[in-house]
Amino acid sequence: MLFMLKKFIGGMMLPLPLLLLLIGLGIVLVWFTRFQKTGKCAITAGWLFLLLLSLQPVADGLLKPIEDKYPTWRGEQPAQYVVVLGGGYTWNPQWAPSSNLISNSLPRLAEGIRLWQANPGSKMIFTGAPALTNPVSTAEAGARVAESLGVPRSEIIVLDTPKDTEEEASAVKAAIGDAPFLLVTSASHLPRAMIFFQHVGLHPLPAPANQLAITSPLNPWERIIPSPVWLMHSDRVGYETLGRIWQWLKGDSGEPGEQ
Repeated sequence: MLFMLKKFIGGMMLPLPLLLLLIGLGIVLVWFTRFQKTGKCAITAGWLFLLLLSLQPVADGLLKPIEDKYPTWRGEQPAQYVVVLGGGYTWNPQWAPSSNLISNSLPRLAEGIRLWQANPGSKMIFTGAPALTNPVSTAEAGARVAESLGVPRSEIIVLDTPKDTEEEASAVKAAIGDAPFLLVTSASHLPRAMIFFQHVGLHPLPAPANQLAITSPLNPWERIIPSPVWLMHSDRVGYETLGRIWQWLKGDSGEPGEQ
């Protein structure tokens, strides 16, 4: 119940639902109360922030500092395991396997396979519990897609009990001990994930995937026209900021040795 409550409250505090609530409050105040000026201010503020967070320079300007903490892994240090953290998914056996990995999950898996190929003899580990109404777990979905792309099932380990990143860290610790491993997750999520893994005594090699903040050339109109793509990038900023606040509240806000 606490997990569901955390997800619901956190979801409602992300940019889109939060700004829609602000605009909705403004509409209620304008139509049904005498607080006309307050209502108009709420509507105006909500619209303005929604506009700004839907623009590429603003969204990616906020996201880039989070994603830039760890560079793409191109090191030569060998790893025995490649750990791919779970993300969005569903499971429809009628679809192409990769279609079941939603949003951040497919880029994580693709980077995980690249790193597995670069480390002969290593094994891939997929993490993540089942969604509430899905009999297939996040980890198992990732494993099935990896298998469909040529990774032998014998080279895959499935950890399908962890519900969040903190539990994933503990599960990996129990499964592999102190063996060297690459930690693959979204670039925006990696700084927070590294803290959780380090707090259980692990020393992962950071391997970011799914970088989103664009600094390479774009068409001029793509930078000035609001888009749900850029709003999604702002959403990642909000999600990770809330995650770091939650770490701070639990006393896990800093890396070991910083507290």
